[in-house]
Amino acid sequence: MLDIGHVTVRYGNFTAVDDVSFTLGEGMWLMLVGPNGAGKSTLIEAVSGGVSYDGEILYKGKDLRSLKPAQRAREIGILAQRNLPGYAFTVEEVVRLGRYARSPGFFSGADPEQEERVDSALELTGMTAFRHADMLTLSGGETQRTFLAQVFAQDPRVLILDEPANHLDLKYQQHIFSLIQQWLKEPGRAVLSVVHDLNLAMRFGTHAVLMDHGKSISKGAISEVMTPENLQQVYGMNVYEWMREMLSRWQE
Repeated sequence: MLDIGHVTVRYGNFTAVDDVSFTLGEGMWLMLVGPNGAGKSTLIEAVSGGVSYDGEILYKGKDLRSLKPAQRAREIGILAQRNLPGYAFTVEEVVRLGRYARSPGFFSGADPEQEERVDSALELTGMTAFRHADMLTLSGGETQRTFLAQVFAQDPRVLILDEPANHLDLKYQQHIFSLIQQWLKEPGRAVLSVVHDLNLAMRFGTHAVLMDHGKSISKGAISEVMTPENLQQVYGMNVYEWMREMLSRWQE
């Protein structure tokens, strides 16, 4: 669904993403993993249209740069690491904004699918009971679930996530990732996400790109990428041994 070909992002003399290529296919949840400064979020920004880049990013064979903003929004949904509501909108109003890209136009009447999509998104994320709540009164987990509901209401084909559960309690991390996994089960969908937590990457990812200093070190199925050798190269430590040691504390 997405073909990233030799993408490079530069800021002056600094190369943040260096000649990265991979493919995101239907049904895949591809995790971008690697240490801080690896270029993961910058690559997400390029795919999202937030930064200029060299190379090509194709969506179903079409150059993303050739798509109009509304057309891109109908196909690709983006959930940022943090969403901070600046105004006292209700949860329902925020979720309805996800339908903006699919509005038939100012003079064309209401979006015929709006109510169904909004109700479904609220139910899926467990936010139906909060639909009339003021966004400024919500917890961090409730806020993130509201913006996830907004993306679900948008009904994109590709979901792009930049650390969607970062700074959230364990309960909400599990909930957010489980919701996305459930969303992915529908045909014609795919997910691309930045994840720092390697446990989450291993638990939910089908594929991965391991990055370091802007470069792609390994890519493919999650089991082929997240090997002890690859992780040792990138993190400079025996990640497997560390993870086993941490797990052993819960088994005592």
